[in-house]
Amino acid sequence: MHIDPNSTSPQDNYKLLTNLVVPRPIAWVTSQNSKGVINLAPFSFFNAIGSDPLYLIISIGNKDDGSMKDTAANIITSGEFVVNLVTEDLVSAMNISAANFPLDESELTAVGLHAASSKRIKVPRVEEAKASLECVLHSQQPLGIYTLIIGQVVMFHVDDALLGDRLHINGFAPIGRMGSPAYYCRTSDRFEVPRIPYENLL
Repeated sequence: MHIDPNSTSPQDNYKLLTNLVVPRPIAWVTSQNSKGVINLAPFSFFNAIGSDPLYLIISIGNKDDGSMKDTAANIITSGEFVVNLVTEDLVSAMNISAANFPLDESELTAVGLHAASSKRIKVPRVEEAKASLECVLHSQQPLGIYTLIIGQVVMFHVDDALLGDRLHINGFAPIGRMGSPAYYCRTSDRFEVPRIPYENLL
């Protein structure tokens, strides 16, 4: 079957895209507004896009009224944010934090988690997260009904239990976002496929 996105609705196109481009990592973003309220929200239009410098990208949809979501507005205003990675023990809190909380209420407090001080930026991270990435805003641009955020990672926070020799990460199994409406996956079932040098193919 061939499906022309020009002939289907934006809602159907979203459904197709998010059910086919899977699994997607989840950026559980802490940001902070001018009054100091910590915002915590998950986004699955997210990935790493460069290692030298360290860049990641998050695409944040607008609110129903067309205005920016609090996370995007906070990041653009402050120039800082933290990406916290979601492991299975944090799924329930992550799901609750996706609700439309009032601007003056912190999702972090509402889900019973705690703020931990960052090292290079003012915005705190989620203390209970096993891995967090402190970021500064590199650039942003409107992208249809989304705001595209490119951040530069300026500090890693990794649970000591996950660190092996030469900074190898062991036993880390964040969840992934699957298709709509609300499917996720575990990343604990893995297999290894070593790279084959071209010369070995001759």
